[in-house]
Amino acid sequence: MKKIFILTGEPSGDKLASEVVGKLIILNPNIQYLSVGGNQLKELGIKSIYDLKDITFFGFTSVLMNLIKIKKKIDFTVNKIIEFNPDILFSVDSPDFTFRVIEKVKKLNKNIKTIHFVAPQVWIWRKYRLKKIKNFLDHVLILFKFEKKYFDEENINCTFVGHPLLDNFTSNNLNPLKAIDIKKNIISIFPGSRLSEIKKLLPICFDFIRLMNGKYSDITYFIHTSVDFDSLIKKEVLQSNILNIEVISDPVIKNKILSKSFFAVVKSGTITLEVSNLKIPFITIYRLNFINFFLVKLFLKIKFVNIINIINNKEIVPELLQNECNPEEIFRTVNYFIKHPELSKEQIKNCQKTLNEIRSESSSSTDVANILINHLII
Repeated sequence: MKKIFILTGEPSGDKLASEVVGKLIILNPNIQYLSVGGNQLKELGIKSIYDLKDITFFGFTSVLMNLIKIKKKIDFTVNKIIEFNPDILFSVDSPDFTFRVIEKVKKLNKNIKTIHFVAPQVWIWRKYRLKKIKNFLDHVLILFKFEKKYFDEENINCTFVGHPLLDNFTSNNLNPLKAIDIKKNIISIFPGSRLSEIKKLLPICFDFIRLMNGKYSDITYFIHTSVDFDSLIKKEVLQSNILNIEVISDPVIKNKILSKSFFAVVKSGTITLEVSNLKIPFITIYRLNFINFFLVKLFLKIKFVNIINIINNKEIVPELLQNECNPEEIFRTVNYFIKHPELSKEQIKNCQKTLNEIRSESSSSTDVANILINHLII
């Protein structure tokens, strides 16, 4: 029986991996899996060698403070992969973790084919990495067409597959919302997928909601999170004494809630594509501590953090970063969008135009699954 080890480093990677493996299981049920994964791979019946939360670090300073722990996890992961002896090591995103594992695995067993999904964003910074990763990656699957030129320049095998979050689907295909009332005026809030992000952004979002409640009495705020942080955020909501907040972690219901939202406040990251795909107007928020922000600004080669803005090289979606990521500025911006609905229409139009330019012609998760199968039988 052929074997695949799935290597992720955070919840967004777990989600992308599950999209691919869900299709892969249908296309070829005779594959054995093991992983470093989260709840979504677990729902597919795929065991993880440890809890994904054990390696979900954020920012330069967090990594520095956990270097010994990270080193032990990398070595443990490498040993488990070698012991499993997969035909393919399929890694998804989180290059600061996954690449360190893959490089060691490849040195120990060159016969394991290494396929990485979600190319490192060398067009943002650290282009020099390409010369190194060509030594341990056999194939890179890229999300955006414009990325291909960077890998072609270094003769690294790569395939444009598009983004699974842009796979064609409609909210009508989703399950009913059970007991949740979807007739409400909804604003969706995404405070991040890492504990450090949630701790930093959640209090800001609470204060933003308090300001909104002073002006609007008919809006319900849904905080989108993962199962891992569901209880934590519900506890924080209870302590906030804000009555019109609900917390949701079920993936199906989250998509339905998002599709029924009239606006969203979104932490910068992959989720911005999902929000754009559902034609929901939104703003991007992000905040780092001073040291991390200084280091990012030192090496960053782009002006924006939202991928829609990066592609267009202009601000299509408002970005409230660092000092601008505060309750008053978020309130002012959201309120301005509510008062000027033409802004939402214009943003949706520009986002859809951008997504159509980067969308794969077929289902990207199926494309990736087919590529993996082809590598298994070669």
